[in-house]
Amino acid sequence: MSDVIHSITMPKWGLAMTEGKLGEWLVDEGDQIDSGDELLEVETEKITGAVEAAVGGTLRRCVAETGETLTVGALLGIVADKSVSDDVIEAYITEFQENYVPPEPEEDGEGAGTETIELDGRIIRYSLRGEGGVPAILIHGFGGDLNNWLFSHDALAEGRAVYAIDLPGHGSSSKDVEDGSIDFFSSVISDFMNALQLDKAHLVGHSMGGAISLSLAIQSPEKVASLSLIGSAGLGAEIDSEYLTGFVKADRRKEMKEQAMKLFGDSSLVTRSLVEDLLTFKRTDGVKLALETILSSFAPKGTQEKVMRDEIKGLDVPIQVIWGSKDEIVPSSHSDGLPENVSVTVIEDKGHMVQMEAASEVNRVLSDQMA
Repeated sequence: MSDVIHSITMPKWGLAMTEGKLGEWLVDEGDQIDSGDELLEVETEKITGAVEAAVGGTLRRCVAETGETLTVGALLGIVADKSVSDDVIEAYITEFQENYVPPEPEEDGEGAGTETIELDGRIIRYSLRGEGGVPAILIHGFGGDLNNWLFSHDALAEGRAVYAIDLPGHGSSSKDVEDGSIDFFSSVISDFMNALQLDKAHLVGHSMGGAISLSLAIQSPEKVASLSLIGSAGLGAEIDSEYLTGFVKADRRKEMKEQAMKLFGDSSLVTRSLVEDLLTFKRTDGVKLALETILSSFAPKGTQEKVMRDEIKGLDVPIQVIWGSKDEIVPSSHSDGLPENVSVTVIEDKGHMVQMEAASEVNRVLSDQMA
C-alpha cells in the first residue's frame, strides 16, 4: 500500500519548531500534481512557508483543514494514483492516525540539535544535517543566524553533510568580531573547516555571507567545491545603508518591524515572533558593539567597502548567483554583466530573503550546483 500512497505531513522547519498552522491549501482535492509543486502554506511562529510535493500524483485527500494547528509529523493530506480505491485511502488514513505519536518537545529549545566548537578562543555554534559526500556550509548575512536556513538545511542534506553556522557576533556564537571585516569572517570559515577536517566544501552564502564565501574562494580556492551566492554582497558597491544603520539602531518593535519588512518581497511574512526574535538578539550583551564594528568595516561610507567582482573571472570553481527581483537591500542588478563562468538565477517578486520566500526553487538550484 505504502508504495502507491504518499502522505503529506507537517514539516519540521528549524530546531525549535513543534507545530504549525495550515494557512491554506494551494491545490484542490482531485488535482494532478508534480513533484516540487507547492501544495499548502504552513504558518509557524517564525514565518510562513510552502510545503511542496515530494512525488507526483493526484491529491486524493486534504486531511487537515485551513486554520488547523498540528504537531510536526501530523498527517495533512494524501497523494496517490487515481487507481487506488477510496476504501484503501480511508484505511491508510485511519491506520496513520491510530499509529501517529506527536514528537516529544526538545528539552533545550532553540539550542537543541546544535553543537559548538572553539576557534581561537571564540565559541562558534553550528548545526549539522546529513552525512557523507562533499559537505556544504551555509553562511548567513548581517544580523542573521543559522535559522535563516530553516527551509533549506534539511532539503540540501540528502547525500551530503550540511553545516549551518552562527558567525561571530551573531546567534549564539561569541560576540568578538575583531575588526569586523569580510576577511576576518572568511578566516573564521577557513578555521571552522580546518577544525572539522573539511578539506573542501560547497559554500552557500547569503548577503554578507556571500561576500564571506567569495573572499574565502579567492584566498583559498582549494577549499571550495562550488560557490552559491544569494542576494550577495561583494559584487557591487551599492547597498541599502539606511537598512543597515536602521537595523543596528532599532530597539523597539515598530522600528525593527520597519527594517524587517524590507527583507521580504511579501511583507506579510514578517510575523510578530520574528520581530521579537530580532529584538531579543539585539538586546544580547555585546551584539550592538559587534554590529557597529561590522558595519564600520563593511559599509563605512554607506557603500560596500570590499567589492570582488573583478576577481570572479579567475576562479576555477562552479559559481552561481541567486537573487530576488524585489531585493531592497542589495540590488539584483549586481547580477548583470558577470563573467560567463557565473550562472545567474533571478526569481521574480521575491526579496532579499529569497531562500525563505522561494525555498523550493532556491533549494533545487542549490542542489543542482552541488550534484
